[in-house]
Amino acid sequence: MTSPEPTGHLLPTAKGTALTLHRTVLGSRAEVWAALTEPELTSRWVGPWRGEAGPGHTVEVQMSFEEGAPWSPLLIEACEPPDRLAVSINDDAGGWPVELLLSEGDEGRTKVELLHHLPADVGQAGLGEIGPGWEFYLDMFVAAQHGSPRPSFESYYPAQKAYFDTLADRGDRG
Repeated sequence: MTSPEPTGHLLPTAKGTALTLHRTVLGSRAEVWAALTEPELTSRWVGPWRGEAGPGHTVEVQMSFEEGAPWSPLLIEACEPPDRLAVSINDDAGGWPVELLLSEGDEGRTKVELLHHLPADVGQAGLGEIGPGWEFYLDMFVAAQHGSPRPSFESYYPAQKAYFDTLADRGDRG
């Protein structure tokens, strides 16, 4: 089985760099927003969450497709339906500031952009592990939206590690 091609690129931001990845999925922005934010739908591709949602609130998320799958706090920094969701998840690996942006696509499709912010004081350390993980979860999201078979994480990591390590090494701004 061939590994999926990595799609991530680095973009400069006001506070450092962001790893950015894109997908286009079936459904209106409202339908895609629901799949990104409603716990019974998020459980199909990333895992469930519990708690009172809203900007400034912390909920708990369980990334069901991770070994051990602990519940981790997730701070909702911004929630602007159906266009933008900004969160920070904290787990044993550290803080993960992530932003999801939705825009209209062609013929009943929605474009999804994921930005994983990499603050200047952290740099791009760990990009070889972070990038394949987001590629996997975005493809899990697409599979859930399209009713396709789930991808296997082994197709992403370690197969895509070198690509993302190279991005970090050269400071790719693609």
